[in-house]
Amino acid sequence: MDKLPYLIESQQFSKELLFSLFKRADELRENKLNNSLNGKILATLFYEPSTRTRLSFESAMLKMGGEVVSTENAKEFSSAIKGESLEDTIRVVSTYADCIVMRHYEDGSAKKASQVATVPFINAGDGKGQHPTQALLDLYTIYRELGKVNGITIAMVGDLLNGRTVHSLSYLLGKFQNIKIIFVSPENLKIKEEIKEYLTRHNVLYEDKSNLSEVLPIADIIYMTRIQKERMSASDYELAKGKYTINSLNLGQVKSTSRIMHPLPHVEEIDIPIDIENNDKRVAYFRQAENGVFARMALLEHLMK
Repeated sequence: MDKLPYLIESQQFSKELLFSLFKRADELRENKLNNSLNGKILATLFYEPSTRTRLSFESAMLKMGGEVVSTENAKEFSSAIKGESLEDTIRVVSTYADCIVMRHYEDGSAKKASQVATVPFINAGDGKGQHPTQALLDLYTIYRELGKVNGITIAMVGDLLNGRTVHSLSYLLGKFQNIKIIFVSPENLKIKEEIKEYLTRHNVLYEDKSNLSEVLPIADIIYMTRIQKERMSASDYELAKGKYTINSLNLGQVKSTSRIMHPLPHVEEIDIPIDIENNDKRVAYFRQAENGVFARMALLEHLMK
């Protein structure tokens, strides 16, 4: 099994590596404190806001016995505010840390950074591009919740144009068999044609739907996403906001064996009472977030050991 030198897109994962990381994540779940990265330093550079991705990476590193150096808002509280290029920042930070995790607001920024980094580099989201570690934990969640990946029907719902999480997960699902993806989105926020072309090349069935009620009874995974107001015009947002919601009324349409996932944060697209969120096994998004720590522990270990 080849070792990744860096991670910028989901296509870099092989099936062999995915299942190796899943196995290691399960082991780390049982033994949460592990010193395999003792003496190593992780640098987290986030030019966009983050809660789960940043904190789960930092938590993962600390649980593995490593250390973390970070900046609260790299867009404002780094030398970027003085005009330093991204490439120069990465060159410098590479001398301070053993691995760099970066989130950036520009598409393609992760590739630029990886080309000059002299330590392992991880893309934690680049603009409207990809978010490969989210896809890793998403697939890990599907595998844990359903006991399989092959042969599933997944509905991806919401902002599919700007949602880097659905882009990355679509690319990962292309590695498996008998997958069907149902894309449910407003007309102005449809999935990119290049992703559909990739799925066609990899024999993944897909279709576009506009009616969520048609999809809820047949999907094994309902992957909800937020309408990303910050990445579109006000008029596009008005066309899309509140269009697709899972609530107490339509939750009954979801199969008892299905799971509702969301990369979080969720806003109006999920409106389920807290007691149902806490007790209904179909609600998987908080377990999904927790899985991110163990998946990222396994990935950091793979890159740095």
